[in-house]
Amino acid sequence: MDIRNVAIIAHVDHGKTTLVDQLLRDAGGLRRSEQGVERIMDSNDLERERGITILSKNTSVTYHNTRINIVDTPGHADFGGEVERVLQMVDGVLLLVDAFEGCMPQTRFVLRKALELNKVPVVIINKIDRPEARPDEVVDETLELFMELGATDEQIDFPIVYASARDGKSGYDPAHLENNMQAVFDTILKAIPAPAMDTEAPLQVLFSAIDYDDYVGKIGIGRIERGVAKRAMPVVVCGGRGNRETPAKITRLYRYEGLQRIEVEEASAGDIVCVAGIDSLNVGETICDPACVEAMPFVHIDEPTVSMMFLLNDSPFAGREGKYVTGRNLRDRLFNEVKTNVAMRVETTETTDTFRVSGRGELHLSILIEQMRRQGYEFAVSRPKVILKKNEAGETLEPIEELTIDVPQEYVGAVMEKLGSRKAELVDMANQGESSMRLKFLIPARGLMGYRSELLTDTRGNGVMSHVFHDYEPYKGAIEERKTGSLVAHETGDTSSYGLFNTQDRGRLFVGPGVPVYEGQIVGESARAGDIVVNVCKKKHVTNMRAAGSDEALRLTPPVELTLEQCLEFIADDELVEITPLSIRMRKRLLTKDARVKAFNASKSAGEL
Repeated sequence: MDIRNVAIIAHVDHGKTTLVDQLLRDAGGLRRSEQGVERIMDSNDLERERGITILSKNTSVTYHNTRINIVDTPGHADFGGEVERVLQMVDGVLLLVDAFEGCMPQTRFVLRKALELNKVPVVIINKIDRPEARPDEVVDETLELFMELGATDEQIDFPIVYASARDGKSGYDPAHLENNMQAVFDTILKAIPAPAMDTEAPLQVLFSAIDYDDYVGKIGIGRIERGVAKRAMPVVVCGGRGNRETPAKITRLYRYEGLQRIEVEEASAGDIVCVAGIDSLNVGETICDPACVEAMPFVHIDEPTVSMMFLLNDSPFAGREGKYVTGRNLRDRLFNEVKTNVAMRVETTETTDTFRVSGRGELHLSILIEQMRRQGYEFAVSRPKVILKKNEAGETLEPIEELTIDVPQEYVGAVMEKLGSRKAELVDMANQGESSMRLKFLIPARGLMGYRSELLTDTRGNGVMSHVFHDYEPYKGAIEERKTGSLVAHETGDTSSYGLFNTQDRGRLFVGPGVPVYEGQIVGESARAGDIVVNVCKKKHVTNMRAAGSDEALRLTPPVELTLEQCLEFIADDELVEITPLSIRMRKRLLTKDARVKAFNASKSAGEL
């Protein structure tokens, strides 16, 4: 049987996962119980809740006696490491471009990676059914992007398919689409080359992803570069970051059919397989025939740009809600993460229970935090900080992001004013439809921290932003921090309506009545600069006299419930976010007021302030 290996790449929300769903349906790759499920490839709870793809996933369909192995990739820039590594498994890519939005920042990023690895591109103009679709203009934009990225003549001569993945339509003419995905399948068979299939050479498999099964343990996913893989076959694990050579054995061998992993006795060069039985296997490592041990070079992964501290939770409520609460639990979990998450780094610090975790962005790190809290971990994290570098001349460099904002015309002034104070540089402005503008900026990564919520406020929820790493450039200077302080709890106890009522005039509250809080916990945002210690647990003085309706007259403003990402954006350098399976709290690093005053005076004396 012939084989084609292809990855689907695009900017976030351009329809990758929906397209895979339709390809599976058209090719009969879904079981009866799966037919009516949308976004079936997004099997992770977080993916379904957020509507984004976080982890790349493999599937396979059969069309005209050809097995087409398909890899669905994330579209968000923070998960670019997933895209980079899975491109090693394929020979071509389907580049999806929204028929209205056109080429976006992540489109540029994923296409550049594909072209650098000499992958054969097929362009699919998706969402052709949108009323404001502009397919001809988008094709021109895509061609310009190819030329800008230095594509070869062969790569620029890409085939084009028009589609509406949601409706299951495709064709070569945007005005005349068929009610099937045949045009996509035919183009894959015609344009994407078959992999090299040297079955006589010694075995060599490069693993680009790791999965886990409760029954068989760790499962490595990769493409057979040469030779034949067989069940019970002895192999040598080599390469990777440790550059080791370790004997091992393939206990089980799988191949994808639809959404299922089917166990097979053997598989040949060119196919994408799953290998079980090698518990020490890591992403980027190679298994080889013991008679010919040759590690394959793994793709270079762009370095992280943002870091934060993960600390043992030492709050007064520590250990109440979590299952894994010790420093050893935290250490093991973080170092296990980097075995499969190749774009993430974990470093120890001078403190045994504190670890520096670096990733590609705030979302990249917040997804890890959310995964850990759902697994029962309890810990605290610091404010995210960008990673600075030094060039050969000793000049400080910082990461710069390419920011794209689509916004109604009446809000353009407010957006530009706000981004100007964050050291953003406007590089392009264009009409996007009748009443919308597309603004492109180059902005320091630290200037983006906390901006998403401000954008939604400034544009009344109508602004849409996306960004991707651009380059390291000289440090742009100081950026104004949060102007307001925090409302900090005075004592440990349960919040009362009376205490909250007397506090709410000082700012906005994050907690309601009857909520347990502890001394040093952040319970709101002050309306003024500087922190204010407040007694939200204060009870009304008890007397034997009571005025009718006096308690009922207390009218509380509903508290603001912050998401994890909003908490990370809100906290200052001397604050932490406490993470437990049931709660997300913000707190001061030093819980007592006396300790904070002493630390402030010590810093002042040392000349740090």
